Amino acid sequence: MANRKRSGESLFTVLLALGANIVVALAKTVAAIITGSASMVAEAAHSWADAGNEVFLLQAERRAARPSDDLHPSGYGREAYVWSLFAAVGLFTAGAVVSILHGLSQLGTGEPDKDYLINYIVLAVAFVFEGISFAQSFRQARSMAAERDTGTLEHVLSTSNPTLRAVFAEDAAALIGLVIAFFGVLLHELTGNAVYDAVGSILVGILLAVVAVVLIDRNRRFLLGEPAPDRVQQAALAAILQHPEVERVTYLHLEYVGPERVFLVAAVDLVGDDREADVADDLYAVAQSLERNEHVAEAVLTLSKRGAPALLPRDSDTEDLR
Repeated sequence: MANRKRSGESLFTVLLALGANIVVALAKTVAAIITGSASMVAEAAHSWADAGNEVFLLQAERRAARPSDDLHPSGYGREAYVWSLFAAVGLFTAGAVVSILHGLSQLGTGEPDKDYLINYIVLAVAFVFEGISFAQSFRQARSMAAERDTGTLEHVLSTSNPTLRAVFAEDAAALIGLVIAFFGVLLHELTGNAVYDAVGSILVGILLAVVAVVLIDRNRRFLLGEPAPDRVQQAALAAILQHPEVERVTYLHLEYVGPERVFLVAAVDLVGDDREADVADDLYAVAQSLERNEHVAEAVLTLSKRGAPALLPRDSDTEDLR
């Protein structure tokens, strides 16, 4: 239930960002055409790239939510990282590369004076819309970080939810980019030198490139099999040991197979000395019980190697397998 609630919250965050980016992209495009400002061209490219990326993120939410089947017993959660990776690459190519190349092409062109008021109005309106979208993603991130007793930024960088990370990063970059564009236009107006506007476009492109590279790297790590953090490991260990059939756990491996969903492999010693068939039934029963937790996509248990030392649990919330 909690996972579905968070999924619905992520979907709302993406839809809000998509709507804001479309409105802002249209306004920036009109301003860029009228004024010819290099910074506004960069900002328009940025917003259109963000809008396109939100479509990828909606696809990520939809496809990752499909239930498991015989071909994918751990579900389709990793699709979220595939589509989020597409979005990050799109941000790099359609946003960063276009902005940098356009800024470089405008260096030394000596643009004529123009009506700067249009740029200021569009930038102000864009800041309001982007601010609303960022506030939503920030609230969601802060709420989830508080549940895990960690910092908001730390949670955004480490979370297994790529949609939240992408929207948060893109909205934050959008607000910073608007400030850069404002100063590029302002310095152009004050000095009459178009190089400041061009440099603003280049700086926006560099900002987008940095954000895109971080997002690409995080999605790459989860696609390769990101191990669950110690907090989740300890919660899983406590969840296994609460079963009366289990005497000790000697091996535990958890890796993310989707947003807040893990694949669990454990080696355990069972209480007593039951027959092989009874042991298999006990292992299956414990695995089935673990899979009833919405954060466990699949659990596989086997018997411990003779003489293997037990893993020592710490005090953990057995429900906190996120």
